[in-house]
Amino acid sequence: MPNLTASQVSPFVGTRDFAVSRDFYVALGWQLLWDRGDLAQLELAGQRIFLQRYYQREWCENTMLHVTVADAAAWHEHAQAIIAGGAFGAARVTPPKREPYGALVTYIWDPAGVLLHMAQPLEG
Repeated sequence: MPNLTASQVSPFVGTRDFAVSRDFYVALGWQLLWDRGDLAQLELAGQRIFLQRYYQREWCENTMLHVTVADAAAWHEHAQAIIAGGAFGAARVTPPKREPYGALVTYIWDPAGVLLHMAQPLEG
């Protein structure tokens, strides 16, 4: 019988400017595992993504990553401070918003338009 065990699912994320996006994720707190100049692997909370030197506007602006966090407000403050420095182009962040599915969510757009949902689960 074949062994179909899997150990990781990692999405590929596009970038408009590879170095700027890589530095943005690292500034947010992702760990850079390796970087080959056109492809990098980053990790946050044991989950990994591949950041690639490829940009297609429609694809990047439709890519979303849902990240479960303990404190959406803290993520808002953290991202706001990073973005305020001006080094990350079109990156932006919104204040936390209570969503109907039971989470407080801070939305962060990376420099290529990829949307990060920093979601704090709420009780009741």
